[in-house]
Amino acid sequence: MTSDQHLRLVHAADHATRRGIDAMLVSPGPDLRYLTGYDAKPLERLTCLVLQGGKTPFMVVPALERPAAEASGVAELGIEIVTWQETEDPYAVIADRIGSHTPTLAYDNHMWAEKVLAFADAMPGAQQVLAGTVLGALRMRKSATEIDLLREAGDAIDRVHARMGEWLRPGRTERAVADDIAAAIIDEGHVAVDFVIVGSGPNGASPHHDVSDRVIGDDEPVVVDIGGTTEAGYCSDSTRTYVTGTTAPSDFSDYYAVLLHAQQAQCEYVRPGVTAASVDKVGRDIIESAGYGEAFLHRTGHGIGIETHEEPYIVDGNELVLEAGMAFSIEPGIYLAGRHGARIEDIVVCTDDGAQRLNQRPRDIGYLGG
Repeated sequence: MTSDQHLRLVHAADHATRRGIDAMLVSPGPDLRYLTGYDAKPLERLTCLVLQGGKTPFMVVPALERPAAEASGVAELGIEIVTWQETEDPYAVIADRIGSHTPTLAYDNHMWAEKVLAFADAMPGAQQVLAGTVLGALRMRKSATEIDLLREAGDAIDRVHARMGEWLRPGRTERAVADDIAAAIIDEGHVAVDFVIVGSGPNGASPHHDVSDRVIGDDEPVVVDIGGTTEAGYCSDSTRTYVTGTTAPSDFSDYYAVLLHAQQAQCEYVRPGVTAASVDKVGRDIIESAGYGEAFLHRTGHGIGIETHEEPYIVDGNELVLEAGMAFSIEPGIYLAGRHGARIEDIVVCTDDGAQRLNQRPRDIGYLGG
């Protein structure tokens, strides 16, 4: 996506200048990948992209990392590569390039604290702000190419859910099931497994339960939340809730119907012009009116792209107005402590007149008996 990344560099520098930022400093991590495609190693040695409005961007890298930087294609984006030797101070190199005035510096949100403090020592008096105010706004508005890549990731994780009956059955441990799921995530088109949650019975009432050695029982609800990263660098994330048999507990069936109604209503409500908070409210009102409000323990969703969790966050109090191209999860849940729980999660993209789901697997209770 070289052409996309060239535009991202230009837009990032322009937006930073309009916010009064003299230099944006971006270290290895998702923001650097987004802007340049360079998946640099996060090392104690400094690698840092410097963006300044109206100036040629440059990247300071350790001399021994220059071949990797060149192989990534950053020079093709018009980025000057500046190397530093082991006995040099890279922070002083950047400070010298920025100039002797007292600048406003924006650091990427993932920069290590030791590097932020080293920059503060190199440029005393500089005002320090977060680059996320600029980069977050750019990253949450996906291009058509990015949406296609998210759709491919969604298709890949759907194929894993479609195979759940191969592994999820009574008598197996959550851990054994998760191992099989992880292998399938790779087999079905990802290059990395980001997470596998298998929450059976009472473990399903913990939204961020991982896996355990608990043996899965007959006719038990099981929450399966899985995701990975594709070769293109985009993430998947989808949750379905299954029952290891043909009969669900009666109270589970009752509240699952409420949850399904809430998730459907939220997906249908999404459109440009509504707020992130209002999407959360639509589902929360349905769940609260059915008497399960206290059992909906978390926000409705999170943005997704080159990170599983990024802006926009679909949560009460976030008055961000949704726009076409924003991609995020819709994943309400109901969790009854000590008993069981359920969650339904799809990734959706806000379109010009509504929303499109990027996950297509059935959303009813997934009975795996017979």
